[in-house]
Amino acid sequence: MSGIVMPKPDAETIRRRDEIVADMRIIVPGEGVVDTANAMRVFETDGLTAYRQLPLVVVLPETVAQVSRILKYCNERNIRVVPRGSGTGLSGGALPLEDAVLLVMSRFNRILEIDFPNRCVTAQPGVTNLGITRAVEEEGFYYAPDPSSQIACSIGGNVAENSGGVHCLKYGLTANNVLGIEMVMMDGEVLRLGGKHLDSGGYDLLGLMTGSEGLLGVVTEVTVRILRKPETARALLIGFPTSEQGGQCVADIIGAGIIPGGMEMMDRPAIKAAEEFVNVGYPLDVEALLIVELDGPGVEVDHLIGQVEAIAHKNGSTTCRISQSEDERLAFWAGRKAAFPAVGRIAADYMCMDGTIPRKQLPRVLAGMRELSEKYGLAVANVFHAGDGNLHPLILFDANKPGELDRAEQFGADILRLCVKVGGVLTGEHGVGIEKRDLMGEMFNQIDLDQQMRVKCAFDPNHLLNPGKVFPQLRRCAELDRMHVSGGKLPFPSIPRF
Repeated sequence: MSGIVMPKPDAETIRRRDEIVADMRIIVPGEGVVDTANAMRVFETDGLTAYRQLPLVVVLPETVAQVSRILKYCNERNIRVVPRGSGTGLSGGALPLEDAVLLVMSRFNRILEIDFPNRCVTAQPGVTNLGITRAVEEEGFYYAPDPSSQIACSIGGNVAENSGGVHCLKYGLTANNVLGIEMVMMDGEVLRLGGKHLDSGGYDLLGLMTGSEGLLGVVTEVTVRILRKPETARALLIGFPTSEQGGQCVADIIGAGIIPGGMEMMDRPAIKAAEEFVNVGYPLDVEALLIVELDGPGVEVDHLIGQVEAIAHKNGSTTCRISQSEDERLAFWAGRKAAFPAVGRIAADYMCMDGTIPRKQLPRVLAGMRELSEKYGLAVANVFHAGDGNLHPLILFDANKPGELDRAEQFGADILRLCVKVGGVLTGEHGVGIEKRDLMGEMFNQIDLDQQMRVKCAFDPNHLLNPGKVFPQLRRCAELDRMHVSGGKLPFPSIPRF
């Protein structure tokens, strides 16, 4: 991945930079345009900090009309656009391009409507994930998807990456909780997909947009479902002598028909880092720690706790602590939520990977990661959304030491290849971006990729929205048009090269 190549800069666009900046100031007056190098530094990377690039100019619109005018202007002049939310993404999806307008949606930060009868909230894309729960919690509601970055990540970014979180096992990813969006196409057209209703007729364009990583359009409004807080929620903190035993316990819990509200796993390095960071009483003499949360009616929760305890004991658990209060339950989760910054205290740098595997393959993949750690001479701390097989290995390295970044990237690539080999996928919630772009061939053949590119062409025929992301090889729409399928030519118009 260290040899990532981005689209060749358009010299003509760069030459016309002063003109473009001046036009952007007309569209977004006031302080909505940032064009000096020092001021743009804050936008030069996202959570994949190994890669940095200053954009052509940063534009922060405040209205849908401004977004529409910006995209239409850029479309007519063949100027690339990179959409950006809060910049917390971990796959380089918001990495700027030197010849592209960076369209930052952080000023779209208002909740537009709270509709308790229909159990939904309509918000602008810059509202934080946690901000939605904060707005409805006094009435006993919450928004279920809860990525670890929920205090900072935006709901628009969650839609772009199809984010999950520790409670996605029972309550689903963003895709399962978004009811509707408003979006702006590259030509400036404003569309609405879905709404407050539970289902829509026709093609599932809302599903297509969720997880599209800014390649198809720019989201300007999101309607999400909110849920009643469960009557009871309790968590178990279970320690195991080996990660394989913890992984088998996860598989056995699901195999018993129990669907916890959340089920997370951490290995020894992550446990130690988290405990030193938050001091919540994690056991330090275990190799794997499982957090299992059960929610629902009190009687049901008590019954399920007994079942989970028995399954854990059968798998060799050495410690099992059950939360006795809401504060204690939240303390159990505090360490897991803080695992990423906690690991940041014990290593100069770390790279957070994201792959998803069948649950039954968890012991095999954990063993494989240990072998890879020895091969590359780099430590790894593991935190997992264990219930749905979404792995988040944290590869520890020091970018100041020659070769360590390259080894970390090769290590990460091999982890993802292993995920695909055992029947998994390259990403669960972080997206492909540039991090996994050149690994797409491990999972898809050229026919698969061409079909996905045809969808891109239908929304953005000039390849101006977030180019260089997701697809390892850009194909011109005209080139795809010349390909034959079942003897018939696909009806895509000839489009100039991007």
